[in-house]
Order: sequence, then structure tokens, then C-alpha cells
Amino acid sequence: MTEFEGEIVTKALVRYLDVPGVAGEVALITLENGLDHTRPSTFGPAGLASLDAAMDDIEAHTPKVGAIAVTGKPFIFAVGADISGIPTITRREQAEEIGRLGHRVFRRFHDSSVPTFAFVNGAVMGGGLELALHCHYRTLARKAAAIAFPEVFLGLVPGWGGTQLLPRLIGPEAAVTVIIENALNQNKMLSPKQAGELGVVDVLLDDADFVEQSLMWAARVLDGSQAVHRIDHSDDDWADALARGRAFAQGKTNGAAPAAFRALDLIDLSRTADLTTGTAAEDEALADLIMSDELRASLYAFDLVNKRAKRPAGAPDKSLARKVTKVGVVGAGLMASQLALLFARRLEVPVVLTDVDQERVDKGLAYVHGEFDQQLAKGRINQDKANRLKALVTGSLTKDVFADADLVIEAVFEEIEVKKQVFAEVEEFVSPEAILATNTSSLSVTEMAADLKFPERVVGLHFFNPVAVMPLLEVIKAQQTDDAALATAFAVGKQLGKTTILVKDSASFVANRLLGRFMGEISKIVDEGTPIDVADGSVGGLAPMPPFVLLALVGPAIALHNSETLHGAFGDRFYVSENLRKIVAAKKSSIYVWDSGKPEVDPEIAAFFEVADPPTVLTSDEVRERVLSALADESRRILDEGVVSAAEDIDLAMITGAGFSFWNGGVTPLLDRTGYAEKVTGKRFHAPGVASVPA
Repeated sequence: MTEFEGEIVTKALVRYLDVPGVAGEVALITLENGLDHTRPSTFGPAGLASLDAAMDDIEAHTPKVGAIAVTGKPFIFAVGADISGIPTITRREQAEEIGRLGHRVFRRFHDSSVPTFAFVNGAVMGGGLELALHCHYRTLARKAAAIAFPEVFLGLVPGWGGTQLLPRLIGPEAAVTVIIENALNQNKMLSPKQAGELGVVDVLLDDADFVEQSLMWAARVLDGSQAVHRIDHSDDDWADALARGRAFAQGKTNGAAPAAFRALDLIDLSRTADLTTGTAAEDEALADLIMSDELRASLYAFDLVNKRAKRPAGAPDKSLARKVTKVGVVGAGLMASQLALLFARRLEVPVVLTDVDQERVDKGLAYVHGEFDQQLAKGRINQDKANRLKALVTGSLTKDVFADADLVIEAVFEEIEVKKQVFAEVEEFVSPEAILATNTSSLSVTEMAADLKFPERVVGLHFFNPVAVMPLLEVIKAQQTDDAALATAFAVGKQLGKTTILVKDSASFVANRLLGRFMGEISKIVDEGTPIDVADGSVGGLAPMPPFVLLALVGPAIALHNSETLHGAFGDRFYVSENLRKIVAAKKSSIYVWDSGKPEVDPEIAAFFEVADPPTVLTSDEVRERVLSALADESRRILDEGVVSAAEDIDLAMITGAGFSFWNGGVTPLLDRTGYAEKVTGKRFHAPGVASVPA
């Protein structure tokens, strides 16, 4: 059996319990890896062997048990396979072996003559959810987090029974949503309520005394007083559900990642195949995908997000960071209000907003307080905490309220002179040690700080919108920024739960610079005459959504400002579209209208939209070639200019700040794999074998 070197083994610990109403003891298996909830339980070969041995022990136990139940350590049930060992798999036979082992062990719960129960007490994903599905009955804690099948997001399929058991349990329509759509929508999770409504679990129980409640519920099931209803989905419209899934996967990936389509084939198979046939097909799919470049790129991306993000390259020693006990926010618009909300929620220190009139301040405060009220209504915080958090956020029309602030961040209009004036005003009131931060998305932090008395305390903190959702925080080091300011910025970013990347001060930094080149190339192609739908459909599997849908999300005015800034800094390789200028002048928020339920070009925009005469019409493949060539060129320039320290930071920025896919590894592994890196720049971004199957 293939072993994973350094596997953190999840042990299956068995207790035998006397439960009133159950004829015979209940064998309760607890999955435990010996670490706290920051390191969730996973299944590698040794972990599966421990679970297998636990079932051996239970089957040999005398007298015979009346039920078998499995639960997890506090807050965690299990989050799937231990993917850290996959890079050691170099032969397809090893990959098949992993699939067969998981199936054999989990199948023991499915085929058991003794009733089996999964008491899902917390986070459950991937193989953990598949173990639960193999059990005959399932309970779920009402506040459990992270319920999902993330495999397709990573370039895999649920390969230990998920594609066979889930569709039969909840039907093809819901299974396509959970396995395909949620995974491809940036690994969207189910809430416990949704899991219950879909029928993934049989009952939701309160978190307090969850295992005890689950045992009592199991006793009622066993004595017949608790009915458990299951729906027969054999007559559902499988064809329509699968067609919807394929259309969605095509739109998201443009066929560039095979996992979604393999998963859909397996879901289709589950309608007619017996479980043995279906799981054998899963073994084949799992083996193929484990040996794919897409999965290796996903593992590279996973490593970036889980390791490099926690140890940002170039960050100063954390001991230099200053303590932040109060935060000031200049501005009370949507972005500023989101920042105030985040600082108050994560740092739990006083936060004060300022703006030019009371109406704006009141609107900003209403937004923040309203968000806390929503969290209270959803049960995420209690009344006491809601009151405390709301009391932390106040407003003012004057900047003297920043006198005792340790960090002041501006989020005002994106114009250099406005921002310089704001910093000059703030500097009159704050202490010399206070950190001044700008949330600029494109302007020079060095220029912003140039006229200040203490320019060394100015740093860029570029958050991405929506602030609470997007993980990336670009920490911008201006020419004058000292290590204390920089260390404080990284420390605050960590407290805020953000992925921080050190970036040299340069126009639009990293994520927006690459997106600007990407959107500029697409805009130029369309302005030259390629139809919008061809351009939009050409880059599926690269960006998280079609470019002109992304334009609507970013906002045409912001996109235009970014393209103009980049054009001013770097010249003609950053294209500024006259059609985009017209869209902004017409105050249009999107190039599309959705009246028919599908995106169609707004007739008012179509009336003034102009293309070259004669037009140059490219094929989808030609569009993709132009875009990838542009990204290869700009990525190499970013590295050569020292904007970031390594290609890994480019990929981390594009994954966490722009939603680029795991299965491409962000962008640079894709550029290596497709040959555009060498074709355009003459060299690769990574050594051969990085983010690809070893030769």
C-alpha cells in the first residue's frame, strides 16, 4: 500500500456505550488526529487503516453491538482525503490503489448488517462527507461549518462514493448543484439548513450535547418510534439536470479542466449502475485525474494558499509591529464602511469613520450597524456581542478624533491630489508613530507620502471588493516605508484573516495590473471586430467569469480608471477602449441586460458601440492565444521589475484577489504548461515538474 510520508494520522478511537432503548451497545468511533481544530482530520492510507481496524474490533466485539456510529473531534467531523501525499504518487497504479482502499473501508459502513450512523458534529467535506453518506443515517450539528464536495474545484471528483451515493439520495438536480456548481463557484459551501433541506442529512440537532442528542435520536430510529423518510429519485429528470451541469461546467472551464465532466459522467452512471460498478468507475476517474497536470497545479495552488500565504515573502520581523488599539477610517462610502466593519469585527477595537457631511457619516454607520444586526439575526453573534461591536464604531466630521488612533486608513476618491490632502490633514492630529495607510487600487503610495513630515509611516493596504469576502490584501511598500510600518501592516492583515503579499509600489500593483492587461486585450479584440460573445466565451477556465460579466462586477468606471492609470504608467501595451469610455459616459453599469435570463448586449450600448472597419474577427482559439500571450508578457515584466519576489506571489494574488482557478495554479503554471511562457518571454516561470506530473 502506498504510504504518505509525514501523514498526520487520523485515528479511529472506539468506545462502547450503553444507550437506553438500544438492544446491545453502541460502538462509537471518534475520528481524532491529536491536533486542535486548526488542523482538521483527514484520511491518508494510515488513517484509513485505523478506521478499517476499528471496524475489525467492532465486528469481533462480544456481545454483538446494536449500532455503529462515527463522529469527529470538536468542531470537525472530517474534511476528506489527505492530499498532501498526492505529489508522492508517480504511477497510475498507486492512484488506483488509493481509490480502492477508500472504497473498501467506507463500504463496510454501507454494507454493515448492524445499523450505522454518522454524527456529523462539525466541518465535513470530501471524503468525510462520503464516509457519512455510506452510513445508513446521518445527524448534523446546526452550527456545523464547511459542508461541501470541493473535489471538482481542485481538479478531482468525489472519488470514494460521493458521485454514486449523493445523486441517489438527493436527486440529480441537487447533486449537480452540490458536486459541480458549488465547487466551480469558488468552492461554495452548504449551510446546515441547506444540507437538511436537500436531504443530505436526516436531522439537524443543537450543538450543545450533540453526540448525546444523536444517540437518543438513533435509539428512536432503532426502536421504530422515529421514522426516516427517503425519496425515490429514479423518475427525476436526470437528462435535464446533467445537461444543465454540462452547460455550467463548459461556461466555467471552457473544457480546459476535465474533472467536472468526469463527475457528471459518474453522476449519470449512478442512475442505473450498482454501487460496485459505480465505485469501480470512480477508481478509474480518480486515477486519471490524480495523474493530471490540472490536479498538480491545484496542489501547487493549495500549497500557496495554505503555506506561503501564512509566511509572506519579504515581511519584516513581526516583533517590529506596533500595537493597534484604535483605527481611523477616512471616508464613509461603501468601501470605507466595509473596512470599518472588518476592523471592528476582527480586531474588536474602536473604529471611527469621518466624512465631509453628516449624511454620509450616518449612512456609513447605518451600514456597519446593520451588518451586525444581520449577524445577530442569523445567530452568528449574540445580543451582547452585537451591542459591543456596534458601540465600537462611531462617526465624526472632524479628524481630531484620530489623535489616539494607531492606524488610519483612507478610502476616499481615487485621485492622487485628494489622497495627498487627506494625509496632510490627518498628519496634523495623529502621533508620529501612527501608521497611515491607503486603500488605493492603482496610485503611487510613494507620491502620496512625499510631502508628509513622516513619510516612512505610510503603507498601502489594498483590499479587494467585497472586503469581507475577498482574501487578498496587497501590502504596498513605498520608497520611504520603514520596517515598523510594514510589520504593522502584515500583523494587522493577519488579524483580519487576509492573505497578505508584499508588493513594490508600482501602478496597479499585481492583481489589478494583470487584470488590466487581461481586460485591455479583450477590449481591444472586441473593438477590432470580434463579437463580444466569442471574446467572452474564449477564456473559460482562466478567469472566474466571462470578461464582460467581470466588467459589470468591477464597474465600468473603475475598470476605465485602472486602464487609464496603467496606460499612463506603461504605455500602449495597456489598451484604453473608447467604447468603454462611452459606456462610462452613458452611466451604464454593465454591457449586458438580463431581461431574457441570459446576457444580451444592452441595445443602448449596441447603438453607440463602434468596431474597426474593416473588422478583424478572431476565433475563440485566437482570442485565447492573444490573452495568454499578454498575460505571459506582463507576468514576466512584473517579476523583472521586482514588483513581487517570485512567480508564486503572482499566482497567490490572482487566486485570492481575482478568483483565478486552482486547477491552473493561478496563471504562471498554465503559461508554462501551454508553452506561452517560453514562446513569449523565452523562459519558464517554474522549473519543469513544478505544478505538473513528474516526468
